Parts: sequence; C-alpha cells; structure tokens
Amino acid sequence: MSKTVTLAEIAKWVGGVVRGDASTRISGVAGVAEAGPDQLTWLAHDKYASQLRTSKAGAVLVPEQFGETPMPAVLCQNPAVAMVTILARFSPPVPRPAVGTHPTAVVASSAQIGSNVAIGPHVIIGENARVGDGCVLHASVFIGEGSVLGRDCELWPGVVVRERCTLGERVVVHPNAVIGADGFGYQFIDGRHVKIPQIGTVQIEDDVEIGANSCIDRAKCGATVIGRGTKIDNLVQVAHNVQIGPDCMIVAQTGIAGSARLGRLVVVGGQVGIRDHVTLHDGVQAAACSAISKDVPAGTTVMGMPAVEHEVFIRERAKIRRLPKMAEQLADLIKRVERLESSADHP
Repeated sequence: MSKTVTLAEIAKWVGGVVRGDASTRISGVAGVAEAGPDQLTWLAHDKYASQLRTSKAGAVLVPEQFGETPMPAVLCQNPAVAMVTILARFSPPVPRPAVGTHPTAVVASSAQIGSNVAIGPHVIIGENARVGDGCVLHASVFIGEGSVLGRDCELWPGVVVRERCTLGERVVVHPNAVIGADGFGYQFIDGRHVKIPQIGTVQIEDDVEIGANSCIDRAKCGATVIGRGTKIDNLVQVAHNVQIGPDCMIVAQTGIAGSARLGRLVVVGGQVGIRDHVTLHDGVQAAACSAISKDVPAGTTVMGMPAVEHEVFIRERAKIRRLPKMAEQLADLIKRVERLESSADHP
C-alpha cells in the first residue's frame, strides 16, 4: 500500500462515510492518547467522547450515530470490526523464511513436504512427518516423527511438535509453545513416584491459534483435542486428555487439568484453574482467577474461588462488604446485652 492514504480511501475499506475533510491523509493507527496528527484512532461509544478532547489524532473511527468530534471522523456500523480491516491494511510485512529449505535445516528422508513450504534455519523434521502445502516453519521449529501438519500452518520460532501429533489446516502456533509433551501422570509405588507412560497423541483442529509458551500435553491414551477455531492465549497449560470444543477462547495463565471437557464457545478468563474431569458445557463464561471444581451448566457465567454463578457471587460479595459494619453492630449488641445481664443480676 502507499505510504499514506486519505480518509476517503479508509471509508471505502470499511463501508463507512467521512464526516469532515475526506482528503485528510493518514499514515497509521494508534490509541486515543498516543495518536498523532497523521494517525487514525477509534472509539466504540459516546461515553468515551471526552477522551477525544485532548487527543492529537488526525481522524477518528466511530459508530454511525456518534456525536460531534474535534477532528474528522469515519462513521461506520461497527468500529471494532472495521479496525480489523484497517489494521490489516496498515500492518507492516512480517518477516518469514523464503519458500524452500534453509541449508541448516534437517529434514528426514522419509518426511513428506508439500508445495510452497518455507522451512527456516535449524528446523528439524523427523521421520515420516508430513508438512502440508503452504506451511511456514520459522527458525528452530521441531516436528517429531510421524507428526502431521495440514495446509497453511505457521509455526513461529522454537515451537515443538512432538511425535505423532496432528495439526489441521491454518493452525498458528506462536514462539516456544510445546505440543505433545508428556502428560503429568505418576503412580506412587514402593515409596516413589513412578511415571505412567503417556502413549496418546494431540489433535489440533483447523483454524486454531496457540499462544507463546503454551503447552498442550499428549494424552495418556487416546488424544488431547483442541476444537476447530479455538484461540489459546500465551502461557496456558492444557493437560492430558483434555477435550476443548470449537470456537473457545482461553486467556493467559489458565490451567486446565487432565480429562476436563470444554464445550462449544466457552470463554475462560486469565488465571482460571479448572479441575480434572470437570465439564464446562456450551457457552460457559468463567471470569478471571476463577477456580472451577465442579461441572458448569451450559450458558452459565461463573466467578470466584471456588467458582459460583455470577449472581450468587455478587450477592455474597455484597454481604462480605457489609461485614465490618455488622461486626461493629455485633460488638455494640454484645456490650448492651452484658449491661442488661449485669443489671438483672444486681438490681
């Protein structure tokens, strides 16, 4: 794209309308506080309009019915959706290895490599592994024996896919994530912890994205499964035999214990802990830092430690906030009762 574009061009990208000078030229995108005169910012609601008063942004992207703004505006139906298109247009090129195999890569003779595959420096691809068409393997990626990557996957530097794991199409795995490490299983025998062999696999379905330094453990038997379209943030632990349904969102530092099950469209906030063998049914939402120790019905929002339904949590917290005052009242009542009893005993 050109170095700068006009607001009129940006409006065409998102099906919007310009209010103000349509010839204003924009070279990038930034937040309200950081944006400069040649940058576009955005707001999603009138209640944030006051933030624009001190903004130096050259233009702003706002909903169609948004009030007056101190700078030219692009009015569109949904700014959040429109920003996806705009950010993609302004995104700088991402460095990727060239199509072909880097001289330092080690590719087993029995491995099957599709067309237009880019294999970067120091990549290792094991025996009988298969890499689909259009895949990009950045530096130091490891693909274990017998593992399979579908079409158009992208594995960033340091990703490990151990033996016999399967990735679907268009799977993105960010740096240093590990897929297929042994599940955490031990049996206490004769005074010591004896490792239980983890002979299962991992199955990652199409359009999954896995964040940096996340770990998806292989199953003890069978497969650990990440459903189609699910997005996993950084530093997430998914234990052996976990089953995650399609289109879930798992936020950073969440830990999901062995054999837990998540249905479709489950949303799990940051630092949530999910106990082993627990089921979160379709559409469950878990607030950040929740500790989930039992099954959660479909469509329920839970929070707290231990996690309870949202409405119950709110009522409990309201009562807890009243405890200091109630403690003062109780102390006062105790004193009054003591005075009354003293008076009764000593007329």
